[in-house]
Amino acid sequence: MHGDHRIYYEVHGDGPRMLLFNGSGATVDKSALLISVFAKHFTIAVHDQRGLGRSDVPVGPYTMAEYAADGAAVLDECGWNSCLVVGISFGGMVAQEFAVTWPKRVQKLALLCTSPGGALGASYPLHELAELSPTDRAEIYPTLLDSRFTPDWLQHHPTDAALVADIAVRRTTSPSPEQMRGEREQLLARSHHDVGARLGGVTASTFVAAGRFDGIAPLVNSEAIAALIPDATLHVYEGGHMFMAQDKMALPDIFNFLSQTSTEVTA
Repeated sequence: MHGDHRIYYEVHGDGPRMLLFNGSGATVDKSALLISVFAKHFTIAVHDQRGLGRSDVPVGPYTMAEYAADGAAVLDECGWNSCLVVGISFGGMVAQEFAVTWPKRVQKLALLCTSPGGALGASYPLHELAELSPTDRAEIYPTLLDSRFTPDWLQHHPTDAALVADIAVRRTTSPSPEQMRGEREQLLARSHHDVGARLGGVTASTFVAAGRFDGIAPLVNSEAIAALIPDATLHVYEGGHMFMAQDKMALPDIFNFLSQTSTEVTA
């Protein structure tokens, strides 16, 4: 329990301790493949963020600070004083909020395909995308994933077409009214994300990664993050929002960064 709501979490793997903040609408169940990859190298704690999956759907509105506090509660439940922290897309926004609020709990930080928000660069307003018709949404979404993903491009690049098709299948599930409310609250909280003025307070060594053709979290947003965090490096990959599945160098680079000279602090 965290406050008056329950946060569902799981711990997998063996190795340095890592907390994963997942992306918009992503749950432990939906991320099983990615979790299994990380679990080969790390002891990974991952949770269904409030409003999603098997966590409760408390009354909104939600704030980014609350999402970060939920992550801190997971660490407390695990008995971890600190750990590696990885945030993907929306989870990268939460990870930034977490890192500026509890800098001493972050041993190393990896911010993947994400944005600082506000005047320094917000990610695409997915809450507006959710209001479109299914037809219009299906037309726009591929080029948000990767600006190259036009119908002509996908016709001539079957691997990319398969990636888009797989995502489309996973997006066709029919959520319950409560699940829809939780997803909507997450998108609204995301729209208010703005941590740029506080990123100078991040003390951990930080790996900032972006896809060159990302239409959701454009490269310029990651450039802004890397410029503001004192000990940050920017890594650009040949892909879009799903660059980890598109560029074979991405995951090894991330794992190497997180594994090198990481200092585990035990409870």
